[in-house]
Amino acid sequence: MARKRSKGTTTTFVFFALLSIIAFCAFVPVFAPLPSLSSHSNHHSQHKKVTTRKFEIANDMFWKDGKPFQIIGGDLHYFRVLPEYWEDRLLRAKALGLNTIQTYVPWNLHEPKPGKLVFEGIADMVSFLKLCHKLGFVVMLRAGPYICAEWDLGGFPAWLLAINPALRPRSSDPNFLRLVERWWETLLPKVAPLLYANGGPIIMVQIENEYGSYGNDKAYLHHLVTLARGHLGDDIILYTTDGGSREALEKGTIRGDSVFSAVDFSTGDEPWPIFKLQKEFNAPGKSPPLSAEFYTGWLTHWGEKIAETNADSTATALEKILERNGSAVLYMAHGGTNFGFYNGANTGGDESDYKPDLTSYDYDAPIRESGDVDNAKFEALRRVIKKHSAVSLPSVPPNNEKTGYGQIHLQEKELLFDILNRIDSIDVVESENPLAMESAGQMFGFLLYVSEYAAKDDGSILFIAKVHDRAQVFISCSSEDNGGRPIFVGIIERWSNQTLGLPKTKCLSNISLYVLVENMGRVNYGQYIFDKKGILSSVYLNGRILQQWKMLSIPLNNLNEIPKANPIIQVSYSEFIKNSALRKAKENVLKEPAFYAGRFSIDKVDHVKDTFLSFRGWGKGIAFVNEFNIGRYWPMMGPQCNLYVPAPVLHQGENVVVVLELESPDPELVIHSVDQPDFTCGRGSSKSDVHQL
Repeated sequence: MARKRSKGTTTTFVFFALLSIIAFCAFVPVFAPLPSLSSHSNHHSQHKKVTTRKFEIANDMFWKDGKPFQIIGGDLHYFRVLPEYWEDRLLRAKALGLNTIQTYVPWNLHEPKPGKLVFEGIADMVSFLKLCHKLGFVVMLRAGPYICAEWDLGGFPAWLLAINPALRPRSSDPNFLRLVERWWETLLPKVAPLLYANGGPIIMVQIENEYGSYGNDKAYLHHLVTLARGHLGDDIILYTTDGGSREALEKGTIRGDSVFSAVDFSTGDEPWPIFKLQKEFNAPGKSPPLSAEFYTGWLTHWGEKIAETNADSTATALEKILERNGSAVLYMAHGGTNFGFYNGANTGGDESDYKPDLTSYDYDAPIRESGDVDNAKFEALRRVIKKHSAVSLPSVPPNNEKTGYGQIHLQEKELLFDILNRIDSIDVVESENPLAMESAGQMFGFLLYVSEYAAKDDGSILFIAKVHDRAQVFISCSSEDNGGRPIFVGIIERWSNQTLGLPKTKCLSNISLYVLVENMGRVNYGQYIFDKKGILSSVYLNGRILQQWKMLSIPLNNLNEIPKANPIIQVSYSEFIKNSALRKAKENVLKEPAFYAGRFSIDKVDHVKDTFLSFRGWGKGIAFVNEFNIGRYWPMMGPQCNLYVPAPVLHQGENVVVVLELESPDPELVIHSVDQPDFTCGRGSSKSDVHQL
């Protein structure tokens, strides 16, 4: 997921006046229904009987243990759902009628630093796959190394961007391939015991993802196939997924019978002409019609209206595939949440046209972000699937109970710059010119750039040609009466970069310049995917290059990666300072980034429920609940107002919320725990019905 698609309300339907006739055992029209998969057919009697577990392709059909099998699947990503909720979400997928789960494997989650491998917690892929098996699903595993997925850098580890000389990812660059080989030498041996033939759930393993929309390096794709075969054997079905156009399939597929070519296309496009095209890129008899990404909704960027698609139209489009015994995988069945700093981003015509994704990955999927299934889309899709399912569907579970814990009063704990000034363990890198975040060792979150310049009576003009993604600029003078407190000057944004006037000041010493840069999520799709962060150009002051920089890393908890000793978080969770010593946000005109903390109590175990934190009235920042990074908030931009807090993050007794507010805290320093999502904030304050059929 996902190629760029138009947001028109109607997709042109393609009609064919004459249907070509091809050989399908006996001659059958291309668009005639395939033999029924819910009953025995003549082809079943002709097909060889199997006594062992086997999943294969023959006669343009999928066969499971010698019987025809129609894939009715859905994407559900283990890394977007807390492990405690994996079973809950899978059972809801079961009630929807799905028999197959498709999931990506994000390399960056599993190897956040070179050689540091993580397969615990939300990264416990093996336990997730075993749970799928226990619940009766088969699995399509999308092993990458590139996954897209609206996930930071398309799943590539950010440390790849710090390697010199620069790598050429998604290519046959030998230095890049050596790192892929090392990664897959860890990953694929964990996968092999879980293959269907070995008693596990995995029926297919995907190579790369929508490569035809990016490149044409066949040597790269062949190398991935060779690696996969070396670890997984010759019997497992390897597959590619590409857009349903001739150009994408020409570039992204591997001709012959070694790799199965699946397709994806906009919901509402006529599927069967695309499935006919798909057949040209598979060996004869090896092209069961499969939409590997049937879009149930769409993604949303900050500043956009929340994307929604019509339930009945989506169900009608699925019916067109299933009624002729085609297969489809719902993207998404359940979207989940971009916890931590792992959200992705897209670009428009150039890399400055930057569009970061929301924290929520609800996707308008039938199983909503919090697991709710009481909605029109779930019901409409279930009705269609029920007609074509070979087994009876389980009953639909009720929505999980959610609650609001009311107002949470926060206290300002400490200004970010004060913490950085007094903590000795902060990593500092010095360089003549600014370094990218990755080169400074800071892969996610924030990096503070510090330099100084001589004061001028008439002020100065600051210009930074390339900032990824958003910078807050401050100056300070140690000889002034305010004790050298940083003064907010302005914001430089990747998408609207302009010069910034620095105020004139009669400073007896040099003026310190602070540029706090936020990495808002790396691009995950398209030609600008290798998206370094931080200051990526020279910094000009009055037309001259400013040199001699210090870069201070700001360690913050990320998803499944909590530093053992994090001085910043320790300060935020320390004992609350007395109210008499607090400075209320409305008195703080400096607009300095600051940490705020508050507590709320849950008196009984059975009162621990899902909730949402509403940040209406706040500016922009990051929120942590009991040290878990629940993601970014930005209600001023919208449309997302509330962040989802799953019940497993909470516990009986006192629960602590810590907020890093970058700009403008609510004057009353209050956030609200409520019982429902809200996508009506900021610029994206109303709904958008996109991709209508």
